[in-house]
Amino acid sequence: MADWKTGLRRVLYPAYEARMLRRMSGDLPQHVGVMLDGNRRWAKAVGRDTAHGHRAGAANIEPLLGWCDEVGIEVVTLWLLSTDNLNRPADELAPLLEIIADAVDSLADQRRWRLHPVGALDLLPDDIARRLKTAADATADVDGMLVNVAVGYGGRREIADAVRSLLHEHAALGTTLEELAQIIDVEHIADHLYTKGQPDPDLVIRTSGEQRLGGFLLWQSAKSEFYFCEAYWPDFRRVDFLRAIRAYALRERRFGA
Repeated sequence: MADWKTGLRRVLYPAYEARMLRRMSGDLPQHVGVMLDGNRRWAKAVGRDTAHGHRAGAANIEPLLGWCDEVGIEVVTLWLLSTDNLNRPADELAPLLEIIADAVDSLADQRRWRLHPVGALDLLPDDIARRLKTAADATADVDGMLVNVAVGYGGRREIADAVRSLLHEHAALGTTLEELAQIIDVEHIADHLYTKGQPDPDLVIRTSGEQRLGGFLLWQSAKSEFYFCEAYWPDFRRVDFLRAIRAYALRERRFGA
């Protein structure tokens, strides 16, 4: 029975996906953030070790970016590792960092997308931070979708880093704290975020059934739409992505008005 159902899905899903694409409205997100969640639970469910789950999750990144290209997304932010994740046991964290770095290297080698690391790279091992920066440099001239690779990323840390950078900038200009307090506004802080100059995410997708933000793009997602998918990240399919985009297109965004 299971094989029969699998075969039927293979026949029907491509037609279903094509139909969704044809009916997709023009109101599509410009920037999509994705919380790639559930690798470890997926690995446990299939009876494999944690590293296998992370490798399966890494293998699903390139297909996702292809789907984003297909519908015309301009910016994608992938949350691969949080600042909290850096507290995981060394025997799990070290292989995970290597898997992430390998995945980013592979994306850079293709030169299809412009990669931009976001996060506290100073918290990462030097060799991992260097590989992320090298991938960014190698794709800086690529005329393709911008892909933010969030590694060692935490929303609170980003805001703290932005305020710190703002203070350093104005100290160098000779601005006093009293003068800065008189002029500071949200745009001053936004100009010092990891994603400065980019549009805020229109849509944030989280896999694995969890329905919380967890510190992802805290500042930027104030007016984002959210889509929560039950599938663990390694099982996230093109049809799941298209459903998320369709759900976004059907919503009426009021931006608090």
